[in-house]
Amino acid sequence: MKDWRNIKYGYALPSEHYCDQPYIVVTKDGHWLCVMTTGQGVEGQSGQHTVSTISKDQGRTWSELVDIEPADGPEASWVTPFLAPSGRVYAFYTYNSANLRSVRHADGTQGRRVDTLGDFAFKYSDDGGLSWSEQRYRIPVRAFEIDLANPYDGRVRFFWSVCKPIVHKHSVYIGLAKVGRFGAGFMETSEGCFVCSDNLLTEDDPAQLRWETLPEGTTGLRAPHSLVADEHNLVSLDSGDLYCTYRTVEGYNCHAYSRDDGRTWTPPRHAEYAPGGRRIKHPRAANFVRKLASGKYVLWFHNHGTDRTADPASAYRDRNPVWLAGGVERDGALYWSQPEIVLYDDDPDTRMSYPDFIEDRGRLFLSETQKTIARVHPVEWTLLERMWEQVEQAHGTRAAEGLVLDWSDASGGAAATMPRLPTLREGGGFTLEMWVRADDAAPQGEQMLLGGLAPDGRGIRLALTKQGTVRIELSDGKTLAAWASDRLDPREDGIHHIAVVVDGGPAIIAFVVNGVLHDGGAARQFGWGRFSPYLSDVNGAEQAQLALIAQLRIYDRPLAIAECVGNYRAERALHQGAVQR
Repeated sequence: MKDWRNIKYGYALPSEHYCDQPYIVVTKDGHWLCVMTTGQGVEGQSGQHTVSTISKDQGRTWSELVDIEPADGPEASWVTPFLAPSGRVYAFYTYNSANLRSVRHADGTQGRRVDTLGDFAFKYSDDGGLSWSEQRYRIPVRAFEIDLANPYDGRVRFFWSVCKPIVHKHSVYIGLAKVGRFGAGFMETSEGCFVCSDNLLTEDDPAQLRWETLPEGTTGLRAPHSLVADEHNLVSLDSGDLYCTYRTVEGYNCHAYSRDDGRTWTPPRHAEYAPGGRRIKHPRAANFVRKLASGKYVLWFHNHGTDRTADPASAYRDRNPVWLAGGVERDGALYWSQPEIVLYDDDPDTRMSYPDFIEDRGRLFLSETQKTIARVHPVEWTLLERMWEQVEQAHGTRAAEGLVLDWSDASGGAAATMPRLPTLREGGGFTLEMWVRADDAAPQGEQMLLGGLAPDGRGIRLALTKQGTVRIELSDGKTLAAWASDRLDPREDGIHHIAVVVDGGPAIIAFVVNGVLHDGGAARQFGWGRFSPYLSDVNGAEQAQLALIAQLRIYDRPLAIAECVGNYRAERALHQGAVQR
């Protein structure tokens, strides 16, 4: 079964070996121009430089690499492109202009990685990326306290950018992460700033471009509780405000709003699904917000997190799968849907990151890199529409496709005939969706909800645990998998809508309870869990014993999270408070 979310089905980009930040603009001739950082070694090794490549068929095939900066020069890294109204393409990057061969670390040692220091530079192309200007231009970046406190007293600047430039009120903005010192986790201290040009859209002479460093003052956008705040990205809101997201080591991404074009910002705080709502969990990885042509938004993140302040180097892990949330703007604030898996790899240790979002001829594509392979992936538009509808509409529609069992306690008895479910190892999946009478969210002992195990152990079992969670067990007779929801919140009427999505593509179990995808909360890093890719046929007993379930539906496919939310919303008024206990 071919799953478009599996990254192996994407279109590969060329590289020398290491490859990072494959960012793309659609040029005036309709071609895709991709710029990236590449090298024959690993990340940070000598010879790292910036290149470009062109696709004329929406990413399926690519031209040979063209140097923006050569491999035999100083390190040139973290390139981002911008397409000007004239058709000129600018490439902005970090350039080791002094050609330093080592850098002082916080502990007094000398580090050999010199790709995150120097000048913020750019070149340009007037022929769609076939060639690049010989001259390199330097962007002046104002010193902050974090620069002046580095081991060179600010004479050498530590920084990088992953922010694709944006236009806001006729000016061009680019986010940077200033680094105070290198050490544990590479960047030991960091904070964000922005460079802004008010004449790049109209000025043809690159030497005449004006640049301003924001925010005002000498401190940038920081993390709420720790020293690491990296990879600041910007989006311009319809309200005329700016919105910024960035990563931390605190288990959550951060966000901030500016109501005065970047001069000042709201105090840093963890990003939320809605103002004052649940925080968005995320490790130390790129988290990008992009505004699409429709005026709606998407958020790329990884939907898990735990506080890594004491061990920041470990926060880079677990970038698989990738989740997207759909966003809409209301009154100058962003509101996000429950997220969906958009990309995954069969190897859990694969780390996809540094995406770009390419809209072309009515389609959306995602680019990403795992550091040695970069790819482009078409995205199914229905995935996006479902997420946006979720935050735009309060009501829901019950999913019908794939429904193979619809049982209610009104039908009598405490058993249901189980339908035949797809084989998980072949990429199939299923969803158990139910309304449960869980009056006591922390029972004295385990309470069985669904018992569908055959005598040889094959099948499915669902139970309400004494910890107040819902636990599913799956077995094919030789491989066992289990995962539990977060603790159920007590409800006045004791009725919970619970959807258990078993997705054989990424081999993930997810719980959606009362319209909310469980993310582990403060108790654990992950709210979703993996099962063995060798888990196969979990069909068990023909008759499943049921308890505490008012309504049970089974689908022979993994529902989208948005469909689970829609099912809950479609029937919550019917079930909550209306079921006799």
